[in-house]
Amino acid sequence: MTIGIIGAGAIGAAFARRAAKANIPAILSNSREPGSLGGLVAEIGGAVRAGTRQEAAAQDLVLVAVNWPKLPAALTGLPDFGGRIVIDANNPIIGPDFQLADLHGRLSSDAFADYVPGARVVKAFNHLPAKLLAEDPHAFGGRRVLFFAGSDASAKAEVAALIDKLGFFGVDLGQLNEGGRSINVPGGGLTIQNLIRLD
Repeated sequence: MTIGIIGAGAIGAAFARRAAKANIPAILSNSREPGSLGGLVAEIGGAVRAGTRQEAAAQDLVLVAVNWPKLPAALTGLPDFGGRIVIDANNPIIGPDFQLADLHGRLSSDAFADYVPGARVVKAFNHLPAKLLAEDPHAFGGRRVLFFAGSDASAKAEVAALIDKLGFFGVDLGQLNEGGRSINVPGGGLTIQNLIRLD
């Protein structure tokens, strides 16, 4: 399975590096032409290649990691996702002063879901700094923990399998409206927690 990645910033690139290390094919895209990613893709290596956001969005599993204000431009105009899995790796932060976006009381994943009609959304890969996400998850005699949450059991099972294949130890936090709050940035009690599951 090839994974589509929309967003080539810190989180998207970190995920692509882990995918390359795990020999998982991925298409990395940004707001510009694929040629703008040539240097980054060459550095990452593995089975990661540059593509358009349309190519990335057409894959069976898509990870979106985009600066919150740029989400509409990144996702508007894409076809209905038709039940495919979309990983929400975004945080509702408006930089550079780290201001929380006004979501009118909604969870960020609920707001995100509006941009990906037809998708089965799983929240994951958003609660660790990009530097830790890019590093070898096998550390200190165990595996680095990655939390995830979602309301579709089969979608979560696929994301859990992906997390395991990447070398992390996945912890299911339950439904989006429950566990998703724990890894919501800012305010989630499990954010920026560098936890290790000892072997």
